Amino acid sequence: MMTSQKPVILLFGKNGQVGFELQRALSPFGLVHAFDRQDCDLAQLSQVREIVRQLRPDIIVNASAYTAVDKAESEPQIAHLINATLPGVLAEEAAAIDALLVHYSTDYVFDGKQSGWYEENDIPNPQSVYGTSKLAGERGITATNCRNLIFRTSWVFGAHGGNFAKTILRLAKERESLNVIADQFGAPTSAHLIADVTAQVIVQYWNDVNRESFPYGIYHLVAAGETTWYEYAKYVIAYAEKAGIELRLKSSAVEAIPSINYPLPAPRPSNSRLDSRKLRQTFNLTLPDWRQDMVNVLAKIITV
Repeated sequence: MMTSQKPVILLFGKNGQVGFELQRALSPFGLVHAFDRQDCDLAQLSQVREIVRQLRPDIIVNASAYTAVDKAESEPQIAHLINATLPGVLAEEAAAIDALLVHYSTDYVFDGKQSGWYEENDIPNPQSVYGTSKLAGERGITATNCRNLIFRTSWVFGAHGGNFAKTILRLAKERESLNVIADQFGAPTSAHLIADVTAQVIVQYWNDVNRESFPYGIYHLVAAGETTWYEYAKYVIAYAEKAGIELRLKSSAVEAIPSINYPLPAPRPSNSRLDSRKLRQTFNLTLPDWRQDMVNVLAKIITV
């Protein structure tokens, strides 16, 4: 039944891009106990289990992940441990105490060969170790039948931590020319937006009079619209130019190249467009266009 009591929330990955914003978004609503690798060795699964059993949280939010996409190709064991085995362990512990588990996944679970937008029930076909490990994490959670929400997102950026937008700004101060891939499509999505949406959905869960019928499951959580890495880079540089930041690189000097000209150890999906309609309709949410989402974060980044 509905309760006004604040939930106890256990957050893993507090210092990542999303975890950092989750502390802000969740603290006004719940009693947040936040951990990172300095507080708990996530590779020691018995340690993780012990923390859950001691705190007995109402909600577990797992924002931890092995996100070094290219490095994962040569470190599949640790990628699988953090991205697949750990979420499964958290799901087992959540099921044992009837807690909600919130977890984050990725566009990399798809091969990117579909022509349209990916919906939640489209068949995954990851092409990299990272994508394979994240899909295994999803399936490990689902297999336990615990109460869970899995948010797939894409092209995450934030004012805290490293990301594409920050890299482009750094390069724009160092170089006079830059080549950027123009044949991969997706939607940059801020950690701020991901955290705010997570908080709104968790509030709906906590206030639900019948949690047995709550719409658990997988949802795509991305900003609206679409772009390419090339257009994304030009947008970031143009914003910095208008803000009066001294750059060596002009947005007009950014060159578009095909991904085949920039080979990487891990293949990227050429189509990372995720359809967020299910999330928006189920929880009555409005998601901003990626440019609108980005402006607020860029303002923070360039003033740092």
